[in-house]
Formats: sequence, structure tokens, C-alpha cells
Amino acid sequence: VAKRVDDHVGERIRERRTMMGLTQEHLAKALDISYQQVQKYETGANRVSAGRLFEIAKRLEVDVAYFFESLAGKERRRKTA
Repeated sequence: VAKRVDDHVGERIRERRTMMGLTQEHLAKALDISYQQVQKYETGANRVSAGRLFEIAKRLEVDVAYFFESLAGKERRRKTA
């Protein structure tokens, strides 16, 4: 379950970043991290800490809850499938 949450959060980071017209490099620079780290967050390879997710939410101008939206629906569909 944790891996699926990490993957979902990463997908939502990527969706919002691209929606805002930002590259991984732009977001990385704003967060003072490498673009490779952003890439790892987006692919779910690395788990995003609560503090880092808060920073990402601020930079992407969304509430932290944005990254978890629709997750419950996905989990329900998996259980019934």
C-alpha cells in the first residue's frame, strides 16, 4: 500500500508541475534540490517526507491534500477488482 501511495503522490507532483509549465529543473531549483531528486519523487523511487511535500505544495501553489486526491477511489477500485 505504501508504494502505491508514493507512486500516486509522485504522479500528482508531476501533473501539477507540468500544469504550471515547470520543468523538473525549475522545481528543483525552487526547492534547492537536484532535478534527479524531483525525478525520483515523481516516479515514486524515493518517498517524499512530510516537510518536503509541504515545500512542494507551496511551490506548486496547492494544498498538501492535493497530492492525495482521488487516492481513496483508486484503492476502492483495486479492492473490488
